[in-house]
Amino acid sequence: MRVLIVFIGCLLPHLAMAEVQILDKVVAIVDEDVILQSEFDQRMNQIKQQAQGRTMPPEDILQEQVMERLIVDSLQMQMADRGGVRISDEELNLAMARIAEQNSLTLPQFIQAIEADGIAYQDMRGQIRKEMAISRVQQGVMRGRIQITDQEITNFLQSEMGQNLIADEYKLSHILLPLNDTEDGEEIRRVQRQADTLIQRISNGESFHSLAIEYSAGQNALEGGDLGWRKAAALPTIFSGVAEEMALGEVRGPIRSGSGFHIIKLQDKRGADTEGQVAQTEVRHVLVQPSEIRTEEEARELAMTLREEVVGGRDFDEIAKLHSDDPGSALSGGDLGWNRAGSFVPEFEQMMNATAENEVSEVFRSTHGYHFLQVTGRRIQDFSDEFRRGIAANYLRNQKFDEELETWLREIREDAFVEVRI
Repeated sequence: MRVLIVFIGCLLPHLAMAEVQILDKVVAIVDEDVILQSEFDQRMNQIKQQAQGRTMPPEDILQEQVMERLIVDSLQMQMADRGGVRISDEELNLAMARIAEQNSLTLPQFIQAIEADGIAYQDMRGQIRKEMAISRVQQGVMRGRIQITDQEITNFLQSEMGQNLIADEYKLSHILLPLNDTEDGEEIRRVQRQADTLIQRISNGESFHSLAIEYSAGQNALEGGDLGWRKAAALPTIFSGVAEEMALGEVRGPIRSGSGFHIIKLQDKRGADTEGQVAQTEVRHVLVQPSEIRTEEEARELAMTLREEVVGGRDFDEIAKLHSDDPGSALSGGDLGWNRAGSFVPEFEQMMNATAENEVSEVFRSTHGYHFLQVTGRRIQDFSDEFRRGIAANYLRNQKFDEELETWLREIREDAFVEVRI
């Protein structure tokens, strides 16, 4: 015991002289959260890396701005945690892939590029996950704070800006056969005959894209004459009125102008009148699910037996009410109502689209179990007015979003307990 005490006595002076090593420290308390020195340093480094080559504010001003941003982010992340907001790995992976694509890089190339700039990929993933959660919180809060009235929407749609916003867009392809500044009738007739020949070749099935590359003198010839998406007001004057009258896939020409003869094709069209036309299918089904008391094979055989009874004349409605394992539709005879594309799981959607109206489909497997279905109707529903008003409402909401967001952020910052320790 005496030897041990002597040893500890010898050691104590050395321990007292040892330097205490701080791994991290709290630089701010924000309500129920803290901001660490490492978080602060990481954000400072990111901003300096992103701002390379640009003038930066003085260091003390930059530090103050970064700290304020971290405080406001912390308040919003605490709201996200309380609200159960979670960003899955799958969502995050898709977001990272989109960011890489926006930089014209593959994901491995993007990772290599940011790490070459001194930014760890895992740190960036964490930051993007946080930004996605904060965005979800902001969207939810703003939905409750920003109210757009029906009258506001009506007034906006009647304005020039509103009319321009909902105007149809056209995707045209174009072939220009040039004419020199000439009054030579024979030359004009020769070029017109060439245009007529090309139109005939297109109508016989030849590729407009290939013929544009070969013959067009237009600026977009190498892109197959593609003029891209344009509203009528942004099209050349000689095309705008014609495009509004054309059907999809239609070819018009030759159209004479001062520069020559033009041939145009309407490749696509979008806007309230086209996107507001929604194909819908009315369908009913019977679902049989495997369970603890029903094996996979037994479920499939029961579904096939029930289908045979329906095909044999038994009422579909009765079978669904008695046997379907879909509680949402069983009481209504399996009726799922009118639905637009994308409403169901892929296996169900595929079978529904392949089944003729009033026929009973074969039994098929989906993630829910074994089904058979019957399509009872198909229609095109016109949601054009609803679509227009939706576009207008989103535009007006986006106009108000930033201002209302700033107001809300000031409010939560003023109401929070914050202690900065730098």
